[in-house]
Amino acid sequence: CLNEPWRNTDHQINGSRDQPTCDSHIDGEWYRFTGMAGDAMPTFCIPENHCGTHAPIWLNGSHPRELDGIVQRQACASFKGNCCLWNTTIDVKACPGGYYVYRLTKPSVCFHVYCGHFYDICDVVDCHGSCLDTGDCMCSLGTTLGPDGQTCLDENECEQDNGGCSEFCVNLKNSYRCECGIGRTLGKDGKTCEEIEGCHNNNGGCSHTCIAVEDTYQCECPRGLVLSEDNHSCQVPVLCKSTSIEVSIPKDLVGGLDLSLSNASCKGVSNGTHVNINFSLKSCGTVVDVVNDKIIATNMVTGLPKQTPGSNGDIIVRTSKLLIPVTCEFPRQYTISEGYVTNLKNSPLEIMSRNRGIFPFTLEIFKDKEFDEPYRDSLPTLKLRDSLYFGIEPMVHVSGLETLVESCFATPTSKIDEILKYYLIQDGCVSDDSVKQYTSKDHLTKHFQVPVFKFVGKDNKEVFLHCRILVCGVLEERSRCAQGCRRRMRRSAGMEEEEEETNHMANHILTGGPIRIDMDE
Repeated sequence: CLNEPWRNTDHQINGSRDQPTCDSHIDGEWYRFTGMAGDAMPTFCIPENHCGTHAPIWLNGSHPRELDGIVQRQACASFKGNCCLWNTTIDVKACPGGYYVYRLTKPSVCFHVYCGHFYDICDVVDCHGSCLDTGDCMCSLGTTLGPDGQTCLDENECEQDNGGCSEFCVNLKNSYRCECGIGRTLGKDGKTCEEIEGCHNNNGGCSHTCIAVEDTYQCECPRGLVLSEDNHSCQVPVLCKSTSIEVSIPKDLVGGLDLSLSNASCKGVSNGTHVNINFSLKSCGTVVDVVNDKIIATNMVTGLPKQTPGSNGDIIVRTSKLLIPVTCEFPRQYTISEGYVTNLKNSPLEIMSRNRGIFPFTLEIFKDKEFDEPYRDSLPTLKLRDSLYFGIEPMVHVSGLETLVESCFATPTSKIDEILKYYLIQDGCVSDDSVKQYTSKDHLTKHFQVPVFKFVGKDNKEVFLHCRILVCGVLEERSRCAQGCRRRMRRSAGMEEEEEETNHMANHILTGGPIRIDMDE
């Protein structure tokens, strides 16, 4: 049970004086809110510095009914005016006793706390005159009757047609509000978003400096910061690599602060002009999620005043706290091509995402079904009676993600658009009954066995494999990865769909090999 009084939405702290709390002990167990903590999680945005912490976590969605069973809901943490600056997915269930239980994930950073809330008890209809007194409860506007028949839960207006908002809808207590993306402002109707016309209107939506240029305007950043892709927000430069994330923060921003990541043991190192922090997808409290067509890795750089003067002359501080969200985006879909074995250099596939970042895979050929020792130094010659052991291997193993091998097909040359091709896997389904899949050590790795084969024709002594991979979140019950085998209906018009897929794959290819087939007995 979660019953701490400070966890309630009515408990407010002084952000600069009070010590905030953190739910770092919570890690995937089922919890119920009781006592002075409240009846249930609030389903509306909670302002920062409530619930005994800096960034209170609320439930972004309605509570389920008992017959719904276990449902997934988004949980949001509010901070700096953003009602959902961080988010995660939790499980919620309505119990027969009229209460709710929640399977809560560990917050990615401190200071985050799951909030509890006391919901109002409904009024029994006071019937006068000739009407019938049914004893039914009546809840006030903006609330709805809960499963216990007496608690009035907040009604989430955003779940119905997005609240009528043209862009973002934020649920509030007994109400809601519309918001607009960066660079746009809310119109007079309070629902429609309009383009900002110039610097005179909300500083043009710029986070720092707005400069008028003839009939338009542009945003500019202080030295050491760069303009983000929205062309309005200034951000710290972030370099996203397959094995590391590098953040370089100008010393002018840092002052006399000590910088660290979500895991406070990961600290910044000064080189005189910048403070640099390097970390990986698996370290320092980095959280990896799958959102739409991207893999998103996030962390938080926190700066707190130094306890003693630094050796580089830091003897004053100009701010009490510095918070810098760090985000790297990686594409979800990859295509890798290879001969029966990886080439001698064994180079990984590294695909630049539309925004930032790479997430590499290799196609490895292994010596046996233990999948421990790949061929590295030489290209083996396989006989038709041999077994071929191959696997999709991520260069970085990240928990919370899984892969689906959407397709694997073979060609007699390294060209992916070969007319002659043979599918082993298609639409996530095994096309050749001789293909055997092995249980892998994690959700990203895939291992297969298939009898060695060759293409008809005496000159066809080489085989190349091409595999297409999709990355999903493990907890996404309705993701394409969770669906597994799903055969698609092909258009009778012919090869348009397949050609489109081939053209897409051809832009993201790593080719190696070949392997020769030994036809001698």
